[in-house]
Amino acid sequence: MNATHFEAALLAVPKAVPELRHAVRAYLGGGGPHPEVELCVSELVSNVIRHVGEGTPVRVWVARVGQVGPGDDRIRVEVTDPDPRALPVLLDATTDTGLGAESGRGLMLLDAVALRWGVEQGVSGKVVWCEVRE
Repeated sequence: MNATHFEAALLAVPKAVPELRHAVRAYLGGGGPHPEVELCVSELVSNVIRHVGEGTPVRVWVARVGQVGPGDDRIRVEVTDPDPRALPVLLDATTDTGLGAESGRGLMLLDAVALRWGVEQGVSGKVVWCEVRE
């Protein structure tokens, strides 16, 4: 970790999720709580655990990316994993596979709190990212 960003390389396991939230909270410091950032980190790493596999190596990167426009400070969250095929799918909240599902609502939550999000696919992996207002 340095002053410009937070970065961690780790294995995606359930016990790592609360540890990551704590580390990200420490990086963001006293500027107030950032529950949206913590939610995004938790959901993106949990998706790797569920859809790529527990123990998958991931890189988590969080940074203040400055202003896109006046008064529009943003924080960017990126989670990189080695599987270019397991792409996130946003479920429709109005169907049984949306709100009625036992799981699968994490990406809906991320979509609701993020200003924007996406996936950058590569040959040897992918980056799922989102940006939230600071």
